[in-house]
Amino acid sequence: MKNRYLLTSLLLSVAAMPSFADVRINGFASIYGGQTLNSNDTLYSYTDEFDWQNDSLFAVQVSADVSEGLSATAQLIARGSEDFNAEFEWAYLTYEISDNAQLSAGKMRIPFYRYSDFLDVGYAYRWVRPPQSVYNLNFSTYEGLSYLYNSSFSDWDSSLQLIAGAVDTEFAAITDSDKGELKDTLGVNWTLTNGWFTGRVAYFVTETTIDASGSPELSGLLAGLQAYGLNEQYNNIAIDEDDSYFAAIGFGIDYNDFLVDAEYTQFEIDNSVLAKQTQYYVSVGYRMDSITLSATYEGNDDKNSSDQFNQVPRFVPGPGGNLIPVVIPGTNPPLYLQDATNLALASQASKSNSYSFTVRYDFHPAAAFKLEYTHFEDDLIDNDADLITFGVDLVF
Repeated sequence: MKNRYLLTSLLLSVAAMPSFADVRINGFASIYGGQTLNSNDTLYSYTDEFDWQNDSLFAVQVSADVSEGLSATAQLIARGSEDFNAEFEWAYLTYEISDNAQLSAGKMRIPFYRYSDFLDVGYAYRWVRPPQSVYNLNFSTYEGLSYLYNSSFSDWDSSLQLIAGAVDTEFAAITDSDKGELKDTLGVNWTLTNGWFTGRVAYFVTETTIDASGSPELSGLLAGLQAYGLNEQYNNIAIDEDDSYFAAIGFGIDYNDFLVDAEYTQFEIDNSVLAKQTQYYVSVGYRMDSITLSATYEGNDDKNSSDQFNQVPRFVPGPGGNLIPVVIPGTNPPLYLQDATNLALASQASKSNSYSFTVRYDFHPAAAFKLEYTHFEDDLIDNDADLITFGVDLVF
């Protein structure tokens, strides 16, 4: 019912547009199935039971050029991972200031990555899904402003984007679903191309707040730090309007049917329990008419700095000069808050690598079949998993 209501609303809004508006309706879809190859293995939400929903989606995008450089864009998307409940992914207005510059306002894709603009359009890239070690933030839109300036010099085309806005949503951080907010988000995204080579750099800063109430362990730890008056240590663990940054650099090569893509990213929330995240991938491919073969290696290394450990004292001064152990009340044997804090920090560490092999077959001008094998290794717990995924991407 919700899906039908949203689609009807979108179509009615198109019908209600002035007759002088130039309206374009486009869409894209992905239908994928997959499963892990060993019992009890999980990877990218797949298990050893075959699943058709995780990477499947259906989307419709409506764009309307109103007049005199003003346009409106809305995108409705239904994801299989969310039981195909349709939601508005984008909804924004754009005004062309000049032939080279435009200003947009509304809900838009935040350009963390090279493929951010068409993150959900599987037909636009050669993998089943973008490399997940890098493309791992489970939110992708913001509400605010975007300024885009396109220019050329010598043999190079330049695209410079500035953004300002905020994010208020639920995402996986401490648990699988935490209420979070990114305030005063500012960023720059610069891309240079000269035909066969593309280079890109991006940098974003924001103030991050994540509600810890969904994690009894972390919220109990924070309450214990406050109870002992350890406010500095509390602030070094809690995520409350902490300064954060996201940095990315990448390049792409498409030369004589040889393909190379690589991206490197870092993300950190200062003075928080969350680890500094470092991710990367390198992918090479070769295109043979309608068939593209590619191999990708990716990895991540997330950890907190050593000076964040042992910051909580084991004892604090009490009445009469006696030392009071800093422990969690009711634990037997007593659990020191220092140990609990160290465990919380250590639990954020992640180190893994994976490689994948992908075959793409463009059997239709607007559709492609893909088959992908992925081998994943968790270096911290010495565990691995193998995944096979196949399906079709199309645009219309």
